[in-house]
Amino acid sequence: CLSGYICAIVASIVTGVPVKWVEDRMENLSTTSFARDYHMTAEIAAKNDGTVTGLKVHVLADHGGFDACADPSKWPAGFFNIVTGSYDFPAAHLEVDGVYTNKAPGGVAYRCSFRVTEAAYCIERAMDILAQKLDMDPADLRMKNFVKAEQFPYHSALGWEYDSGDYHTAMQKAMDTIGYRELRAEQKAKQEAFKRGETREIMGIGVSFFTEIVGAGPSKNCDILGVAMFDSAEIRVHPTGSVISRMGTKSQGQGHETTWAQIIATEIGIPAADIMVEEGNTDTAPYGLGTYGSRSTPVAGAAIALASRKIRNKAQMIAAHMLEVSEYDLEWDVDGFQVKGNPQARKSMKEIAWAAYHAPPPGMEPGLEAVSYYDPPNMTYPFGAYLCVMDIDVDTGVAKTRRFYALDDCE
Repeated sequence: CLSGYICAIVASIVTGVPVKWVEDRMENLSTTSFARDYHMTAEIAAKNDGTVTGLKVHVLADHGGFDACADPSKWPAGFFNIVTGSYDFPAAHLEVDGVYTNKAPGGVAYRCSFRVTEAAYCIERAMDILAQKLDMDPADLRMKNFVKAEQFPYHSALGWEYDSGDYHTAMQKAMDTIGYRELRAEQKAKQEAFKRGETREIMGIGVSFFTEIVGAGPSKNCDILGVAMFDSAEIRVHPTGSVISRMGTKSQGQGHETTWAQIIATEIGIPAADIMVEEGNTDTAPYGLGTYGSRSTPVAGAAIALASRKIRNKAQMIAAHMLEVSEYDLEWDVDGFQVKGNPQARKSMKEIAWAAYHAPPPGMEPGLEAVSYYDPPNMTYPFGAYLCVMDIDVDTGVAKTRRFYALDDCE
């Protein structure tokens, strides 16, 4: 890939005209970086009834020729220690060996956050193998070992504090929705028919449950070369009631412009259509560590909400002055403040914005804007259940996905 840029520079010098190097997405992903090249070995200790008692994992991680991704300094192999997954392992040991090879930079976090995908695959594959060895249903084995709802906040054996979750309910809902028990009965019937030579088609049912660790931001856990990974937001309400907001994130197609405007609109009542979102301008962007690893909404989004609430708090004092009541006599209602018990006595945010610039309360600094830095107290731990039903022709190898069900917790 670098040769493309070099050739473009040389061509520009030789021809005396601007030359632009353009690559497509596949060229970029195949030559500039890679992920997923982890060789993982997992061992699970368990009782005969399926209760897990310990986990031991070794990982050989290919980092490519050099590190070139924004891994947190404390976690050069990413957040792989989420490998205990959704299960209540009383003891666990994890060892990761990072190696340099002659490949492009490895371990790049695309399609999920900092090696979480590999960790989820590792533990789920291991749980499937354990179910086979114990002759247990893989869903039942998972249900038996899930962290229970009453155990949250849960401290995993590898050091993370899961803030919340209800794994049993999620799995049960997924199983009930697809008719899991009926599908297992059908699968068994097909297996018997196959043995009798009555069919050449077999049926597979895949079960997976994951817990992620995302929202990279807490300074106690995350930094890049000593630079903390929290985010900030700047929001200014103009005298006309329109808003400009600046963030340190950058949308990659997720629709930040809509999400950020909706958060602000919810908090201060100004319509999203009147809110300008500015990202990615390095001349004006506030402090932020960018967009990756499912961190934008839990970190930058929280900074936006807090900055909005600072604005609303000041707006409440201005509205109290305008209505000649105590600020404690006011209540928030969609797009402004009204006097408790007297909704006709109210001021909208547009009216308050105008007053903030031309007639603020005595002794109050004019204007209506705020800056907020948000250093999260913890990561976030979303989870989900995925079930897949397939039919496979054993002679041709043709596989048809009959049903794929995904249930996700959006924390």
